[in-house]
Amino acid sequence: MDTLQNDFIRIEVNTLGAELYSLFNLKTGEEMLWQGDPAYWKRRSPVLFPIVGSVWENKFLYNGKQYKMSQHGFARDMEFSLTEKSDSRVTYELHSSEATKELYPADFVLKISYELIGNSVKVTWQVVNNGEQDMHFQIGAHPAFNYKGFNPDAPVQGFFSLLPVDFTYRLSTITEKGCIDDTVTSVKYDDLCIIPITKSTFNNDALILEDSQATNVTLLDACKVPYLRMTFDAPVLGLWSPARDSYAPFVCIEPWYGRCDKVGYKGEFAQRDWALHLRPHESFKTSYSIELL
Repeated sequence: MDTLQNDFIRIEVNTLGAELYSLFNLKTGEEMLWQGDPAYWKRRSPVLFPIVGSVWENKFLYNGKQYKMSQHGFARDMEFSLTEKSDSRVTYELHSSEATKELYPADFVLKISYELIGNSVKVTWQVVNNGEQDMHFQIGAHPAFNYKGFNPDAPVQGFFSLLPVDFTYRLSTITEKGCIDDTVTSVKYDDLCIIPITKSTFNNDALILEDSQATNVTLLDACKVPYLRMTFDAPVLGLWSPARDSYAPFVCIEPWYGRCDKVGYKGEFAQRDWALHLRPHESFKTSYSIELL
């Protein structure tokens, strides 16, 4: 476990999955990150790679060959190597291997960095195609944040505030085997154009917003006081908590470069919705930030 700290934040990162394990607000004395109680959800902030969500029937085609892959890919369960550490930044790497190629054939390097910048944590991903063929992949974040003042009996647990403001946010719906169909619904707001989190918010699983509808999400408590903000440029956003007609003690804000398959999809990985593509020896780099308010 590696620890970074400044005047505002202390973080811990586990080399297993290069997963953020603690996000501690030194000003308020509060742990902001869900601590992985398996009674609700055993993870904390896994990286999703080389897929986001589920592939249809846990199978996909890559250059005509079929592979099996469970939801969200394998990187979250693999040991990364620490390659850089300073007072404010750590970097980890995962390289393709014979074990990964049994699941996914690409030659890759996945680099994940965490950097403290004031009251924010900047998370940077870099994916490198080390092979001689085009590489196709997806990548996403899945951090889980504790509710502030959690109350399992509250009619409203908290709120999401999304930017840019749009009074017609469109939601894709997970239906069969963790995949989506063509159903599109709309989100409900309160009178201030913020989305309330109630006991029924996640009855249909994740709220999925595609087409870069939101690039900034602020989490507010039940009194509408903001306490955490995520900023990103990913084209897909997932909002999720493992709750059905009740509350879990946390909620996830998930920027995705990817998304689960459509129901019944059996085509090539390269044609999956929101797939990313790298030519030989090219790289993809992006970042998102978590700001404590």
